[in-house]
Amino acid sequence: MDKKIAIIGLGYVGLPLAVEFAKKYKVLGFDINQSRINSLRQGHDATLEVSDEDLQFVLNSKSEFGLELSYDLKSTAKSNVYIVTVPTPVNKNNRPILTPLIESSEMIGKVLKKGDIVIYESTVYPGVTEDECVPILQRISGLKFNEDFFCGYSPERINPGDKNHTLTNIKKVTSGSTKEIGKVVNNLYASIITAGTYLAPSIKVAEAAKVIENAQRDINIAFVNELAKIFNKLDIDTHDVLEAASTKWNFLPFKPGLVGGHCIGVDPYYLAKKAQEVGYHPEIILAGRRLNDGMGDYISTQVLKHMVNKGITIEKAKVLMLGITFKENCTDIRNTKAIDVYNGLSAFNMDVDVYDPWADFNEVKHKYGINLISKLSNKYDAIVHVVAHKDFLQIDLESLKSNNSIVYDVKGALDLNQIDKRL
Repeated sequence: MDKKIAIIGLGYVGLPLAVEFAKKYKVLGFDINQSRINSLRQGHDATLEVSDEDLQFVLNSKSEFGLELSYDLKSTAKSNVYIVTVPTPVNKNNRPILTPLIESSEMIGKVLKKGDIVIYESTVYPGVTEDECVPILQRISGLKFNEDFFCGYSPERINPGDKNHTLTNIKKVTSGSTKEIGKVVNNLYASIITAGTYLAPSIKVAEAAKVIENAQRDINIAFVNELAKIFNKLDIDTHDVLEAASTKWNFLPFKPGLVGGHCIGVDPYYLAKKAQEVGYHPEIILAGRRLNDGMGDYISTQVLKHMVNKGITIEKAKVLMLGITFKENCTDIRNTKAIDVYNGLSAFNMDVDVYDPWADFNEVKHKYGINLISKLSNKYDAIVHVVAHKDFLQIDLESLKSNNSIVYDVKGALDLNQIDKRL
C-alpha cells in the first residue's frame, strides 16, 4: 500500500523518526504540545536531536515526500501507518506509567480505518502492545485486530545527544502482529535504516529485547558503582583499576557515575513489574536499581567528607555544580540524577550554584525549582563536576576556586591535575 505515516509524539525519539521518514514518504508529525509544534514549524528543534537544515528540508518539501506538523488529531485521519513514540515513565514508587501510551491508543482508535497499521516504539514490558493497547484500539474503533487493523512493535534505540549512533546507523528491531505484517513493518523501517533491521519472531520478543538492553547496562554500571565504593574505602583510584582491567580483551569498559534519564534509569522497573506479576521477584535487576538510585546521595556525602578533611566550613559553603542534564552534551533533564546531588549538598546547608549551558533555564526552574546561573564569576569552596559536557573542559577551574577549596570529578573526565578526587 501507499504509505502515509503519522508519528504520534515529537520528542527525542519521534522527531528524528519523522524527519527520516519524511525524506521518502509523506509524514504527519503529531504532538499534543502546541508550543512544541509551533517551535518546530519555525525550523528549529530545541532538543538539538535534528539539525535545522534537515528539519527545514522536509518541512519545505514540495514533492511527494515531506513533513507536516500538527496538534490537531483530525489531521492524522488520512494516515494508514501510525507510529507511537510517547514516553513511558515511572511514578514516585517506580511503578510504570502507561497513561501516555493509553491516551495515544485512544486517540488513534478514533481515526483508525480498515487496513491501518499501528506501530509502537515506546519502551514497555512484554505484553503491553497486545494486552493493553490493542483492546483500546478495538474498543474505540470498532474494528477487529488482525482482520481489520494490525500492529507492530519496533523499539526505539535513540541515544540523546549522540551524534555518532544516530537513528539511521543503529540496527532496528522490528516485529508485526502477523508474519505478513512483520515483513511490511520490517520493510518500512529498512527503507530508512542504513544499518539494517532485525525482524523478531513476535511482538513480545521485540518488547522483551528492548527492555533487557537497558536493564543489562544498568546492572553493569551498578557493578562498577559498587566497585567505586569499595575502592574508595581502600584508597584506590577506581578509574586506574578499570583502565588496567580494560587491557583484557573481553573486559567490559563501564565507568561509575549517575544513572538517570528516561531509559536506563526507568526500563528495569518495567521488566521487574512484569516479573512480579507472574510470581517472580527479580533480585539482580532491583539490586542494581537500588544501588544506582543511591549514587546521588553517596556523591554528595563524599564531597562533604573531602571538604571537612580540608578544613572547609560546611555551613553556607559556596558550591558550584557543573551540569544538571541527565547526560553529557544533551539538553534532556528528564529523570536526571544530578538533582540528587544538588539536593544532597543543599541538605547540608551549602549554598549551591548550578551552571549548565545545555539545559533550558525555564524548564529547570519549572521542574526542579532551581535558578541556573548564566555565567561563572564567583569563588567557590567546592566545585563538583557532575555532567561531562564538552564545554566544561574549557573552564579555568583555578579562577573559580577560593583560597581553600576542592574539585570533585563525578565523571572522571577532567585532567587529574585539576581535581582533588574523582568517583
